[in-house]
Amino acid sequence: MRVLLSTIGTRGEVQPMVALATALRALGAEARLCVPPDFGEWVEGLGFPVVPIGPALRGTASGRGFRPTPERLRELAEATVVTQFATLPDAARGCDAVVAGGGLQIAARSVAEAAGVRYVHVSYCPVTLPSPHHAPPPLALQGRPLAPDTADRRALWAEDADHVDATFRKALDSGRAEAFGLPPVGDVRGHTLGDEPWLAADPVLGPWPGGDVLGTAGPPWQPGAWLLPDDTPLSPALEDFLATGEPPVYFGFGSIRATPGLPEAMIGAARAVGRRALVSRGWAGLSLVDDAEDCLLVGDVNQRALFPRVAAVVHHGGAGTTTAAASAGAPQVVAPQMYDQHYWARRVHELGVGAAHPPAPPTAGSLAAALRHALHPDTAARARTVAATIRTDGARRAAERLVAGVE
Repeated sequence: MRVLLSTIGTRGEVQPMVALATALRALGAEARLCVPPDFGEWVEGLGFPVVPIGPALRGTASGRGFRPTPERLRELAEATVVTQFATLPDAARGCDAVVAGGGLQIAARSVAEAAGVRYVHVSYCPVTLPSPHHAPPPLALQGRPLAPDTADRRALWAEDADHVDATFRKALDSGRAEAFGLPPVGDVRGHTLGDEPWLAADPVLGPWPGGDVLGTAGPPWQPGAWLLPDDTPLSPALEDFLATGEPPVYFGFGSIRATPGLPEAMIGAARAVGRRALVSRGWAGLSLVDDAEDCLLVGDVNQRALFPRVAAVVHHGGAGTTTAAASAGAPQVVAPQMYDQHYWARRVHELGVGAAHPPAPPTAGSLAAALRHALHPDTAARARTVAATIRTDGARRAAERLVAGVE
């Protein structure tokens, strides 16, 4: 059995696919990954064939201050669909199934349809799937703010469907006709979701609120988050830092752009609560503010090995980092900027495993206040309790379902 796993996004979208590929390999299936070129060397190093798609993403980290014009957004949308139709058919050749991760996988179902193979859409957060129980996540690039609790959610999802159609339908229908002779699509979002989307999120940390996914025949299937096994050791410098003092606070903002003054805010907050600081460079290239011994700068690191050994995790609210911290029992501070990050910040607060920073640029004072809450003994105890409930078999369950559905 061969499966194409395709996604366009940062590590938060790619790593779960690698976890699924690893689980498929354990079952004797072959996985091929179609991902941005930023991740090709890493994925190939794990023994999986890679088909690069689109331009490199590093250096274009998203966040505040990045808002192309509507015309440029339409151009980018059309370009990514054209690229998908140019890349995915060859990538899927010889495969028995296509798994498409994230909302930008516009052409993947058409490729599976033309090949006559199974198609699965996967989302990593409940609020990215249409439901009357929540509003669509905010999209800064499109000027869509965080919806108030009193909003008409069905109306907002209808507006979202109209926007997806306006953005992608022309390029999708053109690609279907030219590449495969397939008929046009009436509802782009419903088409990409398929009959039964999968929700690769932990059912305690990110539960589906109930009911059907709007526009589909039922609720999503939720196997749990797809966690990548990782035995990469921590560096000697990091091991020495951890061994020479009390557990530090970890600060990491992944692929998100740094807000002005973020390094000063992070270090200042850690010192204000009497903790050492461990800062991840991330795609924003974060740095330290001085050469004091109470801080250490690191690059990519094995979060599953590190997070059980830190006092708290301060991050942007990506699904992967939120789940890694929750499964490690580490209290969290989530400082959201965009999309599903606001949802994860709210869930961390609701579960009592940390603090949700206001959706504003962090300052030393605001981060210190959130850290004091996260470091409280009651919060730390609650984080350890919730950690015991986090599923670790989500990727295996998904691989088994995928293999059983194709055989």
